[in-house]
Amino acid sequence: MTAKSQVQWTEDALTALRVGKGFRLDDVDPESTPGYAGDKAASKADLAAGLAELAEYQERLFAASRGGTSKDSVLLVLQAMDSAGKGGIIRHVVGGVDPQGIELAAFKAPTEEELAHDFLWRIEKRVPRPGMIGVFDRSHYEDVLIGRVRGLAEPQEIERRYGAIVDFERRLAESGTRIIKVMLHISHAEQGARLMERLERPDKHWKYNPGDVDERARWPEYMAAYQTVLSRTSTDEAPWFVVPANRKWYARLAVQALLLEVLESIDPQWPVADFDVALEKERLRATL
Repeated sequence: MTAKSQVQWTEDALTALRVGKGFRLDDVDPESTPGYAGDKAASKADLAAGLAELAEYQERLFAASRGGTSKDSVLLVLQAMDSAGKGGIIRHVVGGVDPQGIELAAFKAPTEEELAHDFLWRIEKRVPRPGMIGVFDRSHYEDVLIGRVRGLAEPQEIERRYGAIVDFERRLAESGTRIIKVMLHISHAEQGARLMERLERPDKHWKYNPGDVDERARWPEYMAAYQTVLSRTSTDEAPWFVVPANRKWYARLAVQALLLEVLESIDPQWPVADFDVALEKERLRATL
């Protein structure tokens, strides 16, 4: 992690939050703040400092690709139960950088055209181009989460999809895309409180979807589906990170830290000028 952002971190976010062998979702406390020693007040300053770093890394990543020196890109996959804070991550973490360098894809229920193709067809069209930070607000994992819980596909098809996802992400990584897959993990009680707040506040009614209560009723089934996803599809090329999300401030800071650590490992460089800088200075001075 970069020097400015590691002040309150006792452990790199990539290490503290990564899904490893034998991982159990039930063991993660949604109230916890793994790897971070600060509190909510400290997180505000850390988030602001990290935003400045993230903006510079994003510009360098974009510039390096335009200079023809890099094919690197980053893909942030956000998965969560409803009201876990995906929108807040997008606004407060990703939303602070130059929008020209961000490609956001929000995957809703597939259209008839999309259903006529393999489930990855619509995903492959939205992977980030070189130099870009791509963000998936939900993703191909819906097809093995809601697809499994709601019985939208046969068990053998769900089984096939796990392998197809691993192969797809491996190809994506080999092409130069660094993949950060994040599950924002909130508790059943916290989700209930957040949904109730949406109902009690008229300015939040637009966020409320009656279908959220139907999905909430299947909470144990969704947690089992997530456990399988985390166990079957967390790989070296595309690891999963489980971010406790009951504390919104921590979730935002943790996702920012994950992005910063990955971008720091890429270390994109400003492209070297393909023209004579000294000569261009002289030419410009002549016009002043």
